[in-house]
Amino acid sequence: MNLKKLILLVGALFIAFWLFQDPQGLADVASTFGEKGWDVTQQLFNSIISFVQSLTSK
Repeated sequence: MNLKKLILLVGALFIAFWLFQDPQGLADVASTFGEKGWDVTQQLFNSIISFVQSLTSK
């Protein structure tokens, strides 16, 4: 079996096990990662906008 497929299978099994053992904990972690991911995305876009504005203002 391909190593990538094996890693994906183990990851999926881990998430399924976690979902059945502690669904609220999994939901909390997913929510936290979603919020942090959105914050990082906003910071990235704000930095790009600032960079482009600094290039065009000169």
